[in-house]
Amino acid sequence: MKIKVGVIFGGESVEHEVSIITAVQAMNYMDQDKYEIVPIYVAKDRTWYTGKMLMEMDVYRNFDTLKRYAKKVTLVKTKEGFFLQSVTGLFRHNVAEIDIAFPVVHGKGAEDGSLAGFLDFIGIPYVGCNILGAALGQDKVVQRQLMELNEIPVPKYTWFYDTEYLTDTTKIMKEVKAIGYPVIVKPAKLGSSIGISIAKTEKELDACITEAITYDNKIIVEQVIPNILEVNCSVLGNHEFQETSALAEMLTKNQFLTFDDKYLSGGKGKLKSGIKAGNKMSTSEIVIPARISKKLEEKVRELSLKTFRALDLAGTVRIDFLINRETEEVYVNEPNTIPGSLAFYMWSSTKDYKTLLDDMITMAIKDYKNASKKTTSFDSNILSNFSGSKGMKNKIGR
Repeated sequence: MKIKVGVIFGGESVEHEVSIITAVQAMNYMDQDKYEIVPIYVAKDRTWYTGKMLMEMDVYRNFDTLKRYAKKVTLVKTKEGFFLQSVTGLFRHNVAEIDIAFPVVHGKGAEDGSLAGFLDFIGIPYVGCNILGAALGQDKVVQRQLMELNEIPVPKYTWFYDTEYLTDTTKIMKEVKAIGYPVIVKPAKLGSSIGISIAKTEKELDACITEAITYDNKIIVEQVIPNILEVNCSVLGNHEFQETSALAEMLTKNQFLTFDDKYLSGGKGKLKSGIKAGNKMSTSEIVIPARISKKLEEKVRELSLKTFRALDLAGTVRIDFLINRETEEVYVNEPNTIPGSLAFYMWSSTKDYKTLLDDMITMAIKDYKNASKKTTSFDSNILSNFSGSKGMKNKIGR
């Protein structure tokens, strides 16, 4: 019997379209002899849809067509299992059953732990990070604070809320000046380089912060690493097992990888190693393996595993690094808990995409079974002496 995999994608974030591409790609690479794929598309208004046509990219070109043929659903748990139930008509009925959820969402409102929390609440097994790992992976400030505690090198930075900037601009300008220009300004909880810009002067800084504030209420400003080389490493695993991919060297003419570099540059996605990426999300040029020394490669792998463990990550994660070419200092830029294309192109020297997806699902099922063996409740007679709110007040007051 096939395992029914509910692939959840879309969402309300600014990375909505990126999520669709990643998910359609993944669904078409899954082993359909082993898995029954159930697409679950979350529209920007948070309405959930299902239907086999959602596995095809063309359906997303016309949202009216999608709404006409896909079924509106919600995910519920019953005595018989986990089901997508219709939300239209007089009576709800089961549209599809799923055994395990596979989130392929990007950004705020889903990848940040929101979706993991919902899936945990109803008790369904799912692929990837738990609530904590997902939340840490999304918040660039908290993840840096935790990495610093674990002696993982990160660029110099400062952070603040939008209200703090509006009420005490001078204070924040001084904190940024102490870092030294140029600096890079980022919304703290977004991905795909959205809302990110470089400031070389205080005047430019104000414009960059104003732009970032339109996307998030929490902003991080950090030093621009000189002589920069961007290298990525993907980690597949959980708390007890991890393995690293080949390292990827990211090439761009800009000071950092922009949204256009990643998704809108055109091109056929050929890697310079000669590996064809097919419909790989990123159209920026990539060299695999990265052209760095063995010593640097070992350092990146070591820090990748250390970051993966410190942030309680799981599934397939891509960790981005910034390297100063001259000093060979290595900094962790950020983890991507659900990377574009699930970083499959970085694994092609050791496993194909179908195998990578299979490994992720198998690991999630194993983790779910292990978690089910843990004690989550205990017998207690705490309510046996409870005599209503009045009695409770008397006990509390003693």
